[in-house]
Order: sequence, then C-alpha cells, then structure tokens
Amino acid sequence: MAKLSGKNYWVLLLLMLCGIVVGGFVGYITKDISAVSWLNYGYEFGIGANNGVNAFVLNLGVIVITFGLTIKITVASVIGMMIAILSYCKL
Repeated sequence: MAKLSGKNYWVLLLLMLCGIVVGGFVGYITKDISAVSWLNYGYEFGIGANNGVNAFVLNLGVIVITFGLTIKITVASVIGMMIAILSYCKL
C-alpha cells in the first residue's frame, strides 16, 4: 500500500463515509433492476429495530427518549468505500 504520511486522515474518513452513503444509495436505486439487483445484497444489524422494539428507552416522565442504531452493509456500499480509499491514495 502507498505511504500515507503527510495526508489528513479526516479527509480519508470523510471520503469513506461519502463512499458508503453513495454506494448504499446506488444499491437502493438498483434493487428493482434485475441485472444489478445484487448490488443491494447485504446484511443489516444493530441495536433496536426500525420501529423501536428492543431499543434502549429512557423514560423521564415528561419525555421519552429511544436510542437505537441500525447499520446496513451492502455490496454497493463496500464498492463505494473501496473507490473512496483508492481515490484518497491517488491524492
């Protein structure tokens, strides 16, 4: 791997996050197209479901706060992250 000294790692983190988001968006858009529907194949994991079941609930009487986190890793988001890392190495 190329030597990364002197480069800002915050830029790498930002590029990786952008690659994951754009890749996930591409996977979501192409889920109904049969030729590239495999881009949306992935795994979802986290704490709590989308409707808040099994999430951490903090009931303060006046206000109820529900904490949950769900991450979905797809093939397209992994490809987007790899493109982001390659583009960072080219900077």
